[in-house]
Amino acid sequence: MARILIVDDERDLVWAVSRSLTAAGHETIAAYGGAEALAAARRHHPDCVILDIMMPHMDGLQVLQALRRDPKLGTVPVLCLTARRAVEDRVRALSEGADDYLCKPFDLRELHARVTALVRRAQPRVPPSPGRLVAGPLELDVAGRRVHTDGRFVALTPTEFDLLYHLMSRQGEVFSSQDLLTMVWGYPPDTSDEGLVRWHVKNLREKIEQDPARPVYLRTVPRHGYVLSVPASEVPETGPRARPRRHSRTATHI
Repeated sequence: MARILIVDDERDLVWAVSRSLTAAGHETIAAYGGAEALAAARRHHPDCVILDIMMPHMDGLQVLQALRRDPKLGTVPVLCLTARRAVEDRVRALSEGADDYLCKPFDLRELHARVTALVRRAQPRVPPSPGRLVAGPLELDVAGRRVHTDGRFVALTPTEFDLLYHLMSRQGEVFSSQDLLTMVWGYPPDTSDEGLVRWHVKNLREKIEQDPARPVYLRTVPRHGYVLSVPASEVPETGPRARPRRHSRTATHI
């Protein structure tokens, strides 16, 4: 059972979502505005936040920014809701650290599936081995969940870290958006949302690449997906060279 904070100024929607999640065994907390949401989050420490973007006075993006700045709430998974289908809304939410988004109207079953996956992924896990991954100037501390590039600390959102860890731990393999939605987000294999992966990749490149428009490490393989590998020029001659191979038949572009 997880504790879910539902934030929306539409009371009927909050009631419907709360009823659905409660029936599935979760505990729910309702908030109908931004300030109320922050107070509830700090009081109850939820396992996941469902956050509407378009709210009066203090909108969802301001709430999201405050959550990500809070040391005790910064890693809580956040799924944003928006009544708009404009790309700009989704981009802003993901850029501010949202883990996922859904456009209204949405199917309650899909919302439940995504919340369940986010909660499961956020649960403490035994750090896998090795404790440190290296790819060129990139260094990833698995247990500490910290990333450095050229000795500089890189602040990543929880989802960005998980995405980078997955790609660095399997350097040279090509993964489609569908692969990543299943392996990183934990969504069912039939989930289709290339935009979610595309924008997380874009945000990650802006943090780890010297020139995000011309990525060197996190690259796109046209018609196949994404791969993280070290350029041959940076691999010692005595060391192994990454050999990209196709991992899935599904194609995607960025």
